[in-house]
Amino acid sequence: MGKGKTSWALQYINESPAYKKFIYITPFLDEVERVIKSTPGREFFQPNNANNEGRKLRSLKELIVSGKNICATHSLFKSADEELIELLTEAGYTLILDEVMDVIETANITSQDIKALRDLGYIDIVNNRVRWVYEDYVEGRFYDIKLLAKAGNLFYHRDKFLIWAFPPKVFSAFDNVFVLTYLFNVQLQSYYYKLHDINYEIKSVSQDSNGRYNIGEYDPQREERAEVMKLIDIYNGPYNEVGEARNAFSVSWFRNASDTVLERVQKNIYSYFRNHCKVKGNELIWTTVKKNEIDLRGKGYAKSFTPVNLRATNEYSDRKALAYVFNRYLHPIERAFFEDNGITVNQDLLAVSDLLQWIWRSRIRNGESISLYLPSSRMRSLLKAWGSYEI
Repeated sequence: MGKGKTSWALQYINESPAYKKFIYITPFLDEVERVIKSTPGREFFQPNNANNEGRKLRSLKELIVSGKNICATHSLFKSADEELIELLTEAGYTLILDEVMDVIETANITSQDIKALRDLGYIDIVNNRVRWVYEDYVEGRFYDIKLLAKAGNLFYHRDKFLIWAFPPKVFSAFDNVFVLTYLFNVQLQSYYYKLHDINYEIKSVSQDSNGRYNIGEYDPQREERAEVMKLIDIYNGPYNEVGEARNAFSVSWFRNASDTVLERVQKNIYSYFRNHCKVKGNELIWTTVKKNEIDLRGKGYAKSFTPVNLRATNEYSDRKALAYVFNRYLHPIERAFFEDNGITVNQDLLAVSDLLQWIWRSRIRNGESISLYLPSSRMRSLLKAWGSYEI
């Protein structure tokens, strides 16, 4: 993190021959603008809704047909379908994917609704793949399910839930693929690659004395983790008492937590920022399970909430006090998806990877110290284990 992955990618684009074509995918629209401004010698285009379908996906396909350099967001790229794959195949594009994607997701639908759709003849299931067969369905609560099924990316799993999976053929349709992230081999996209026999290499970025960014072999011992840990003042005190259980602050823990416990956690966050750190709202960031944000928000810090999976943004690079009130575990359905296919996910490494990405949104990315409230005993131990190369 912070070693210049994006800077290397922009340098690579700017120095590539004119005939090379790129598709740059990033999580946020403001990063799209950054890429466009940082590549003055190569014109990039953004997909838009100005077409007869009124959809950015159609615009993306038209730009590919025209051979344009393209910059778009993760959310658009996730809608890839068979037609897009056909257009990309042998089109000569290089993909630069800024941060890993959510390559699998649980569809927002109950088992009862799945049964109803089958009984009504709206969907059909062939070899666990969901096919949408009721073409006259134009809008309604299942329209998102229709789009996923029509793209061929929706699967029926364990006879009770639907899983969306990004089509793996997309990656093989490119000449080259670069994924810009840290600890890739413990993130879900790497397990997804293993599931689909997609080979990859781990590389590292460094900057030489002339300011150039170079790619080389990855060596974790060169990460200077001890220096990073010196910049993090991890809170150790009474505000941690509620998080001693290993599952404390996990999604299931929050689901069962009483109002009294949630009120105590809210007071701890308030006291940490107000009394321990003595910071203002524009000097901090905090996060928790989205469903429980309203339970834990408080005066002076409510507006500085960020998602737990925040990545690839410099928006908070001046923040010096942080509260990560979450205990990361893989969703049971997603874990079952991988385990049923013979892939075991290392949940501890996945958790510390996400934690580090979130921490790195703060001013630590600029080499400045931060204060961190991490009430989950499990997450504290994982961060310390990472810092000492134990994991």
